[in-house]
Amino acid sequence: MPDISLTFPDNSVRSFPPGVTPAEVAAAIAPSLGKRAISAQVNGQHWDLQWPLTEDAAIRINTMKDEAPALELIRHDLAHVMARAVQELWPEVKVTIGPVRDFGWFYDFDRAEPFTPEDLGAIEARMRQIIAARDPVRTEVWDRARARAHYQAAGEPFKVELVDRIPGDEPIRMYWHGDWQDLCRGPHLQSTGQLPSDAFKLTHVAGAYWLGDSSRPMLQRIYGVAFRTRDELKAHLTMLEEAAKRDHRKLGREMELFHFQDEAPGMVFWHPDGWTIYRTLQDYMRRRQIAAGYREIHTPQVVDRVLWEKSGHWEAYRENMFIVEIDEEGSRGKRTNALKPMNCPCHVQVYNHGLKSYRDLPLRLAEFGSCHRYEPSGAMHGLMRVRGFVQDDAHIFCTENQIEAECAGFISLLSRVYRDLGFDRFDIKLSTRPEVRVGADAIWDKAEKALAAGIEQLGLPYEINPGDGAFYGPKLDFKLTDAIGREWQCGTFQCDFNMPQRLEAEYVGEDGAKHTPVMLHRAVLGSFERFIGILIENYAGRMPLWLAPRQVVVASIVSETDPYCREVADALRAAGIRAETDLRNEKINYKVREHSLAKVPVILAIGAREVEARTVSLRRLGQDGMRTLPLDEAVAALVAEALPPDLG
Repeated sequence: MPDISLTFPDNSVRSFPPGVTPAEVAAAIAPSLGKRAISAQVNGQHWDLQWPLTEDAAIRINTMKDEAPALELIRHDLAHVMARAVQELWPEVKVTIGPVRDFGWFYDFDRAEPFTPEDLGAIEARMRQIIAARDPVRTEVWDRARARAHYQAAGEPFKVELVDRIPGDEPIRMYWHGDWQDLCRGPHLQSTGQLPSDAFKLTHVAGAYWLGDSSRPMLQRIYGVAFRTRDELKAHLTMLEEAAKRDHRKLGREMELFHFQDEAPGMVFWHPDGWTIYRTLQDYMRRRQIAAGYREIHTPQVVDRVLWEKSGHWEAYRENMFIVEIDEEGSRGKRTNALKPMNCPCHVQVYNHGLKSYRDLPLRLAEFGSCHRYEPSGAMHGLMRVRGFVQDDAHIFCTENQIEAECAGFISLLSRVYRDLGFDRFDIKLSTRPEVRVGADAIWDKAEKALAAGIEQLGLPYEINPGDGAFYGPKLDFKLTDAIGREWQCGTFQCDFNMPQRLEAEYVGEDGAKHTPVMLHRAVLGSFERFIGILIENYAGRMPLWLAPRQVVVASIVSETDPYCREVADALRAAGIRAETDLRNEKINYKVREHSLAKVPVILAIGAREVEARTVSLRRLGQDGMRTLPLDEAVAALVAEALPPDLG
């Protein structure tokens, strides 16, 4: 057979016999590279060093310096090493699956006794012994019958089921870490000794149904985190400690912002202070959207299934919808409705009410739309994942030629909003056409180019996410980074060629003929509930003055100052400041400590000297010392500071 040609990152080309492995290629380039190699990129695909190369390809050899592939391999191999350690300690345990996830991995086990914190320590110790043994990792491809028989003989029923689930045309790849074997697609490292023994930690155990099906056995899921170095692990664990302190559920209780209860799972009970944050944020977004040319609408929450069938949601999304059946007067049967899980079909109905011309486009319709989606009880997480939420949702109806300008306008709006809310950094991903899609390629070409041009017009960097667009059009996803380095995906901008056609949206073009508009789905914050949770954690509860529910507390030092304290609070409230008094017979240090724990941004302490001089002593949250100011000057300064960013 003729040799194959391999093209390297420097565009050099070398010939090798077919069947050569990347390990052999690395060693041929340099013995030192052969020792440092961990995997390869072959035509953009992550490739095990043991997998043979049978045709011409572009290749790059990875080492531990290549962060993304290195972390994938470290975390994946540690999942296997952990499973091996568990079965060496408790041979009766059955193994299932162990995928890589953000910052680490998990593995699900079938064990009668629950794992304890002491067990996790024992597992970690055994894992380090396995790493120190530097056992080789090897792989083979088996036929289905052999793999099935192997797992049946080993008494591993979950692995038998996984083999049966693999499509008939896919290879069944087996991996060994030392003598311990697992079913896995790979790739993996070449020995357990390539793993960093001081850069991983097992974090906790949780219950998980087999394959996420509540009718299947409940398993025990062990989670771990891993990095390339001990310092990276230490930084991550420090971040987790900080995240625990900032947990919005904890702060929500301490600040009395909201609560949940069993009678309304996944629905938020907003308390006065929490609702103040909500309304203040919504008012800010309303002003920003109006200034950007949006017109606000409001649509029904309960909508007949007929509309959901037309839009395609009934078929594709019904299992996540709350169904409402009504006995209509005079009807022999029940009428089936649903609480809306999203706002788009209703927005098309507003658009369709009345004939539209090309002169009416772009038409930007915005709604703080209340939506309901069924989430499994195990998936709900405070404000971050709920069943009832409100989106800062909007849809832009435009022509194909207007997509680029609307994209640029939206990103400009989003950038300003994120900056105002304290997020200076965000990343953009452009997700392009998936294999299964609607619409002609020419339209997809135009839409993808328009989105890219919209980003480039503002000089912003972005990444291409190939094939991850929606079936109806390409999209942009926006990930912001919070104060402790975590990423949150909030904003989105999506082109839709499908729904306007399904719901018969039209406009009269310059040529006098009827055309279908492009529908742009967009959100800046996404869900208000989730975004407020993100804000609470970003600021650790210490909201900027304009967003703080309790902006100022006027605290008396002695009871004789009570009348002046009330006067000060009245002056602040008259100027639009959310102010209250604390006239309790307690020491001022006690009051300051209590209101600081409640995250009140400003405390004005009033003693006899302040009354006599008509001043206030101003103390800011998180700062030592006080500043004495004349009352009028203090009120003016606080009013200016408390203005929302769009009004300041």
